[in-house]
Amino acid sequence: MKKEKLTIIIAGCIIGVIASLLVLFGNPTNMGYCIACFLRDTAGALGLHRAEAVQYIRPEIIGLVLGSFILASVKKEFLPRGGSSPLTRFVLGFFVMIGCLMFLGCPFRMILRLAGGDLNAVFGFLGFFVGILAGIFFLNKGYSLKRTYKMPVVEGGLFAGIQVAFLVLLIAAPSFIFFTAADGGPGAKHAAIAISLIAGLIVGALAQRTRLCMVGGIRDAVLFREWKLLLGFLAILISALVCNVILTAATPGVYFKLGFAEQAIAHTDGLWNFLGMVLAGFGCVLLGGCPLRQLVLAGEGNADSAITVIGMMIGAAFAHNFGLASSGNGPTFNGKVAVIIGIVVVAMIASLNTFRRSEK
Repeated sequence: MKKEKLTIIIAGCIIGVIASLLVLFGNPTNMGYCIACFLRDTAGALGLHRAEAVQYIRPEIIGLVLGSFILASVKKEFLPRGGSSPLTRFVLGFFVMIGCLMFLGCPFRMILRLAGGDLNAVFGFLGFFVGILAGIFFLNKGYSLKRTYKMPVVEGGLFAGIQVAFLVLLIAAPSFIFFTAADGGPGAKHAAIAISLIAGLIVGALAQRTRLCMVGGIRDAVLFREWKLLLGFLAILISALVCNVILTAATPGVYFKLGFAEQAIAHTDGLWNFLGMVLAGFGCVLLGGCPLRQLVLAGEGNADSAITVIGMMIGAAFAHNFGLASSGNGPTFNGKVAVIIGIVVVAMIASLNTFRRSEK
């Protein structure tokens, strides 16, 4: 047990440093590694939305899935499976992304924003915690999306194959793939493809090895008083913070800036930062893991997690096509309505898969 905790802490430290250094190499500030933002950028590059500021196939996502796939295969943990309420998972993934884009970041970026001094992320964390508590309530009442089933190897490996295809499209850059113009927004800020891909491979392998999951960490701490997964994210926070402070000594005000105002790709509306992450946390508990964990599971052959990730990408496209995503100026009216609808829909899904199940 002690060795396992040490492994998680070391992995968290490495991931935190990688996320911070990715900003140094070109990724957006406080967004060295953001699952929601990078899935959104990839969706834009594929033409699923036309927000020109956020269109780029992110190699970090490709590397994350392939890193998990490779290590799982080597360790004989590649287990193709699925069939556990896939459409429900799609819908949950869709609304998790709506919540993340209200806050402007996934749970991973929430930690990185804190490490960069962005105090708006405190409201996000509080909302995330409340959302997880809501999910735990239903878990304790018997919530379940039913069992998974063994699937063919081809089915389990298909999502990893899709990532390889995305990598080919990124390198070949055909005319039908969209890329944000230079200085055109966050999509134009990225590290070199090789650096991003290697970073993704490392993070994917470490996350697969340690089962890192922000949602799982808080859930396990509340339900079982088991803190080891949270130690990993605490290590990410501390290592990224230390790295940011060191980098800020050379470039003041870029990597670490304490406060609420003028934070990179963030807004100061505390209520909607809170509610956006309530939705994200609630949905993630019902899914059984945060966006990072869903990608790792997809790499291990879990087709249900792959469907969840596709739901997130469609959610990101929907958010930008219909003006639901926040910006540095704050949340939109449409976005606020979507978050409220999302909380209601997720609560209905939780109830139907808990109390109705109990009655039967």
